Amino acid sequence: MEFNFGTDLSGKVAVVTGAGGVLCSVFSKTLARAGAKVALLGRTAAPIETLEKELTAEGLTAKAYQCNVLDKARLEEVRQMICGDLGPCDILINGAGGNDPKASTGMEYYDEEEAKKGVKTFFDLDEDGIRAVFDLNYLGVLLTTQVFAKDMIGRQGCSIINISLMNAFTPLTKIPAYSGAKASVSNLTQWLAVHFSRAGIRVNAIAPGFFSTKQNAALLWNPDGTPTARTGKIIAATPMGRFGKPEELNGALMFLVNEEASSFVTGVVLPVDGGFSAYSGV
Repeated sequence: MEFNFGTDLSGKVAVVTGAGGVLCSVFSKTLARAGAKVALLGRTAAPIETLEKELTAEGLTAKAYQCNVLDKARLEEVRQMICGDLGPCDILINGAGGNDPKASTGMEYYDEEEAKKGVKTFFDLDEDGIRAVFDLNYLGVLLTTQVFAKDMIGRQGCSIINISLMNAFTPLTKIPAYSGAKASVSNLTQWLAVHFSRAGIRVNAIAPGFFSTKQNAALLWNPDGTPTARTGKIIAATPMGRFGKPEELNGALMFLVNEEASSFVTGVVLPVDGGFSAYSGV
């Protein structure tokens, strides 16, 4: 599924954090193939360097920059490098994020007997793990936006897209910190949309539903390839009856970055979830 949905981003500079991940690598490819010059930001060098080689081999413009979104000084350095290499940022995709096992419970419902067996409960959640989840998902978006939105002020056609998740609408079991952190991303999206509404910057978010990727395969599939119990719950609660494909997020992405198509759209959190957020379970 290689479409640009009629969006021409020639001359635009797109900065993508978390570009080495499954979803944001797809976003990076889509933006580059629509004509944008793409800055690939990632905490680990190898994945973004591989992606850079792939895109440049296609004759597209992309450059990798190793960067931790929690290091504001490094973000400022990278901003200066991008301005010199590609130009000032027009589109910012805040895709860096993730969970920490130390901030997750081992059971969906509190059970005293299971707790006695050593299964991790709410009372065992690790303070450092919780802080790490909120820092990465919320503070990482805030700091990156502080740095790159400077180049967008007063310029035509600039936009920011944050990556929220389904757990921002309704918290998922076992992951209280991750759910809370993504809810904060959705809230920050709305706050930024209002704050920058008269400065020429639109701010929106995409909330992916459930996608089966290498990163979450162990949670969704047993070693023999059969679905886990959690997969069964997800599919049962998704009216379309399947996982999404990363490329199915491209339509939402290209709509939101297209100034003609979405010039009056700001402050929205757009679910791409196969109906999950609309289904009550009854």
